Order: sequence, then structure tokens, then C-alpha cells
Amino acid sequence: MLIDTHCHLDFSDFDAERDDLVSRAHQAGVAQMVTISTRVRKLESLLTLTERYPSVFCSVGTHPNNAGEELDVTADDLVRLAESHDKIVAIGEAGLDYFYDTQKPEDQQTGFRRHIEAARRTQLPLVIHSRSADADMISILTEESGKGAFPFILHCFSSGAELARTGVELGGYISFSGILTFPKSEELREIARSIPHDRLLVETDAPYLAPKRWRGKRNEPAYVVNTAEILADTLGLTFAEIAQLTTENAFRIFSKMPRVQG
Repeated sequence: MLIDTHCHLDFSDFDAERDDLVSRAHQAGVAQMVTISTRVRKLESLLTLTERYPSVFCSVGTHPNNAGEELDVTADDLVRLAESHDKIVAIGEAGLDYFYDTQKPEDQQTGFRRHIEAARRTQLPLVIHSRSADADMISILTEESGKGAFPFILHCFSSGAELARTGVELGGYISFSGILTFPKSEELREIARSIPHDRLLVETDAPYLAPKRWRGKRNEPAYVVNTAEILADTLGLTFAEIAQLTTENAFRIFSKMPRVQG
């Protein structure tokens, strides 16, 4: 059993075969999926999707590359929405992305801090996107953690060892995507070896970043199996062991998400 802790099932890439995609995930042993919000204003469509599939849950939040579009969304709004539906099990994704020059850093930071406040108040995990922003991410996480703990996940981790260390020290979880499987990702695999086993998660970030076995194809939740296989090899564990520990970790951090039977 595996959990795809981060995918985007609402994206149009999946419109033609969403039922089949969820079925393939189940057949591959992926029991549950968390489809991640990128815009608060699209929450209703996410909720409609989760209501269609018992094994699919969601978050609420604004991606940093959309930060300027939703600066009117407050922490109070996020808290209210997060508490409004049983299928909302996380806050985000929010964070910092300095790779793309599409949003002002100050707008991203403002939105990020609001999401942190919402995570602190709800104690739902904050799904964090961090790209080319390690120094500011470390600074904000350290500062905000000093105001009160909040659960968080550094998703699709591809940053440096210092951010990984800081995240773990502050109580966060590290989630690995298909990037971990790429031949040139040995540095990332070395970071994975340094993460305590009880802080590891796996994800697809589908439709992006298909793992090595399906490189060049559109990603989907079933493919998280390959990421788990490589993580197991990296850590010297069996596939069964990595599946069990990442699944238990997922249910621990996504504490509002029930285990779906069948």
C-alpha cells in the first residue's frame, strides 16, 4: 500500500480518463491520493472531484506562482475553508518559487506566511513548494516556527541539504518525487539517506515529473511505485518496508485523512 501525497488530479491533463487513472492507481497498490490546491478560487472543483472518489482527498491554498492573484485571501479565509469539509486534509501548496520570475517575492512571502498561520491554527499540514529559494525558505520557516509549531511537508524535494536539515529539525517531513529516480540525482539520493525514516514521504506531483521508468510520459499516481522502489534501494530497505513506513508517515502527518477501506 502506498499514498500519493501530492498530485493534481483536477488538471485538464486528466480530463479524458480520470476514472481510469484512479483505477490504475488502486491496481498498482496506491490506496489513497491527495490532490493539491493551486488556487483557492478553484476549491469547489477540487471538492467535487474528491466527492466522486472516496480515496481522493485535497488541500486548500495558493501556489506561489499564483500568489499575486489571491493576495485578498487571508489566514482566516484559509482556516474557515479548511474546516468546512471533511475531504480537506491540508493547507497549500504555498511557498516560494524564485526560479520563475512571474510573481513578486514579497507577494509570495506574504501569501506563504498567511498559509503558515492557517496551518498553525488548524494543525493541518502545510504543503510547501520551494524552488531556488533555500535561504529565504530557511529564514521564514525558522522565524515562523519560533512563533509556534505547525506541521509541514517540503514537497517534491529537490533543494539543498541545509534546507532538508532545517526542515527536519523544525519537525517537517520531506517528500520525494520522480526526481529522486533520475540518473543525475545522486546528490538528492544522498540527502534522502540523511532523512529520519519517520519523516519520509513519496509523491508524484502528477502530471509532472514522471519517474525514470516512465520518463517522458505524463505522470500519474500509479507511477509513485517507481519512486518508492528507488527510495527503498537508496535506503537499503525492501519495497514492502518503504511502502509501510511512508504510508504510516502519511497518515501521521495528514492526521485528518481517514484510511479508506476497499
